[in-house]
Amino acid sequence: MSENIIGWELGADGIVVLTVDDPSQTANTWNAAFRQSLAVTVDRLEAERDDYVGVVITSGKEIFSAGADLKEVGPLFQSADAVQIAAFFDGAKALLRRLERLGKPVVTAINGTALGGGLELALATHHRIAVDRSGIQIGLPEVTLGVIPGAGGVVRTVRMFGLAGALTNVLLKGAKFSPRKALAAGLVDAVVGTDAELLPAARAWIAANPAAVQPWDRKGYTLPGGRATEAELSQQVLALTASVCKRLKGADLPAPRNLIAAAVEGSLVDFAAASTIETRYVVDLAMNPLTANGIQAFFDLQQVNRNTDRPAGTAPFRPSKVAVIGAGMMGAGIAYEYAKAGVTVALEDISLEAAERGKAYSRTLVEAAVAKGRWTKQRADDLLARITPTADDADLAGADLMIEAVFEDPELKKKTYGQVEPVLDGNALLASNTSQIPITGLAEGVTRPEAFIGMHFSSPVDRMPMVEVVKGALTDRETVSRAVDAVRLINKTPIVVNDGRGFYLTRLFMAATFEACEMVADGVPATSIEQAALQNGMQTQPLLVLDQVSLSLSRQIIADREAAAGSADSRTAGEGVVIRMVDEFGRLGRAAGAGFYDYADGKRLGLWPGLREAFGPARDIPFQDLRDRYLFRIALEVLACLEEGIVESATMANVGSVMGGFPAGTGGALSFVNTYPGGPAGFVARARELAEAYGPRFTPTASLVAAADSGIPVGH
Repeated sequence: MSENIIGWELGADGIVVLTVDDPSQTANTWNAAFRQSLAVTVDRLEAERDDYVGVVITSGKEIFSAGADLKEVGPLFQSADAVQIAAFFDGAKALLRRLERLGKPVVTAINGTALGGGLELALATHHRIAVDRSGIQIGLPEVTLGVIPGAGGVVRTVRMFGLAGALTNVLLKGAKFSPRKALAAGLVDAVVGTDAELLPAARAWIAANPAAVQPWDRKGYTLPGGRATEAELSQQVLALTASVCKRLKGADLPAPRNLIAAAVEGSLVDFAAASTIETRYVVDLAMNPLTANGIQAFFDLQQVNRNTDRPAGTAPFRPSKVAVIGAGMMGAGIAYEYAKAGVTVALEDISLEAAERGKAYSRTLVEAAVAKGRWTKQRADDLLARITPTADDADLAGADLMIEAVFEDPELKKKTYGQVEPVLDGNALLASNTSQIPITGLAEGVTRPEAFIGMHFSSPVDRMPMVEVVKGALTDRETVSRAVDAVRLINKTPIVVNDGRGFYLTRLFMAATFEACEMVADGVPATSIEQAALQNGMQTQPLLVLDQVSLSLSRQIIADREAAAGSADSRTAGEGVVIRMVDEFGRLGRAAGAGFYDYADGKRLGLWPGLREAFGPARDIPFQDLRDRYLFRIALEVLACLEEGIVESATMANVGSVMGGFPAGTGGALSFVNTYPGGPAGFVARARELAEAYGPRFTPTASLVAAADSGIPVGH
C-alpha cells in the first residue's frame, strides 16, 4: 500500500482524530485500501496506547462510508471460495474487535451517510454522534441486496437491542434512517445541528468517559430483555418468521432466513462464537448463485441510472416548465412528480374542472404527507403552487418538456400534438406516455420527429420506480439523453428501449398477467394462481394487477394487436379469458367494481366466486409448474425482446425485467436463465417440458438454444 487513507492528528488534549479520506473514490468504502489502512492504524493505536486519551473517527468526505465496495465483494462472492470469503469477513471483524477493546474511549463523528460496513465501523466504537443534516442515511440495508451484515452488524445490534428489537427494527427491514430517526432507534447516541459541532461534542464525551467499555464487554452483561428460555426463544423465532413470511408474501428468500438464523444462534453464545456464526451465514449466502445475481443487479441498476450515452458537448437537461396533457390518473401522477422535483407544471385537460380534479390528486398526496409528519405544510403548499390546471393551450407557452397522457388512440394523440406544439418552447422535448402504441407512427403528428420520444410511466406514478424511454425510428441521441435526464430528475430509473408494439415493459407485463389468465383457462383455483406468483418473489398478484389497470384496457390491447395483425387466428386461451370477462360477464376491473375480484367502494372484498364455474373444470397441475410457468414465460419474452432488438443489452434487459415485476432476488431474467440448475441447457430442457405440457409459448428461442449448445451464458 503506497498511502494510508486514514489521517492521524493528535491534539493538545491528547485525543487522536482519525479522518478516513480515500483519494481514489468519491465515497469511502471498505475497499482494500481502507482495510489495509485500518490494519496499520489499529496497530499504531495499540502500540502508542499510552500517548493518547481517546480516539475520534470521522470522514474527509460528505459520505462517512458507503460500506462494502461491491466491485470487490461481487467477484469475491462469484469465486465461490468459502475459505477466502470467510477470511475476508473474519479479518474485518478482527480489526473492529481490536478497535473497541483498545482500553481507550473511541467515538464516531458521523458527518455523512453511514451504511452497511460504514455503520458497522461506527457500532464498534463506544459512542456515535451524527450531524442532523438532510440527506444523511444511517442503517444496515444489506438484506435488501440479498446479503446480511458481515462485519459484526448482526452480533452488535442483537447485543444492543435484544433479539426481537434488532431483527424487527433494524436488520430485517434494511431501513435507512435519518440522523434523528437513527437516534430514536438507538443506532446513534447523539445528534448535533452542524458539522462544526461534531468534533467538540466527541471530545467532550471522551473527556467525560475516560474508561468507556462496550456494554457486552462489561462483567455481568445480559442481553436486553434477558436471555430467552428455549420455549420463549421458539415463540420469538416463530413470530419473527411469520412476520417475515407475511412481508415477503410467501417468497422464500435466503437472506432474511440467514439473518434470522445468525441472530438467533448468535444470541445464545458469547461474542466470539456469535461472530463466527455470523460469518458462516454470510458464507452460506455467498455460495448461493442468487446472492451474486443480486449484487450484479445492484451494479446493473447503478449503470442504468447513469446517463452514459450523452452526446459530447450536450449539457444535462433540466426542464424549466413541463406541459402535461391529460389530467387523468397518469397525467395527474406525472404532474405531481415533476412539481415535487421543483419544476413548474401546466396540467391541461379538456375542461378546467377535469384539470382541477387532476391537481386534486397531488393535494391528496401532500395532505397525507403533512398529516403523517413527513412534510411541512409550507412544502406541501409550495408543491401545489407549482401546478397550474388549465383547459387553455396558451397556458402551456414556453414549456420545454411536453408529456402527453391522453387516451390510447393514435389519432387523438396526433391531433393533440398539432394543437399544443406551436405554443411550446421551440426546442421542447416531446414525449408520449403511451404504453404500447409505436412511437415511430405517433411521431408523424409532430413537426420535429427527431425530438419525439416515448416516456411510458407506470401506475401509480408516485410509487413506481421506473419509466420506459422508447426511441422511435427518427429519435436522435440528444433527445434520448434529454429524456433520461428528465426521468432521473424525478428519481426514477430510465429503461431505454427501441420501438415496437408493446415496447418492453408492457410485453413483460402481458406475459406475466396473461399467463395467469392461461391458468384461469386451465381451471386452476385463483388462490393458487396468485400464490404461485408471490412465492416466486414477484412483486404483484397478476390477477389483482389486471383488475387494477382494468380488464377493459387489456381487452383493448388484444383488439389492437389483432387489428395490427389483421386476424384473430393467434388468439390464446388467456386472451380468451380476458375477452369473456369483459364481453360476457361485464367484469371490467377494479374501477368498475368487478373483475377477477369483487369490490365495494373501491375496496377489495375477495376473489369472484364465479371464476371456477365460468372457467372450470380444473386440471391437475403441480404447484411447481405454476411457479415455473410465470418465470419461464417472462424470461422467454425477455429473450425474444433481446433477439428482436427491442432491448439492446443484457444489463438493460435484467434491470428492466426486475422493474417490470420479475423476482428481484434472481438479479433479472437473464441472470435467472444463466444460473438455473444446469445453466442455459437446464433452462432449455425445462422449457421444452413446459412447452410439451402447456403449449408452444414455452418453446426456447433461437439465441437460448445456441447458448445452451455452446455453453456461453445468454446475453454475453
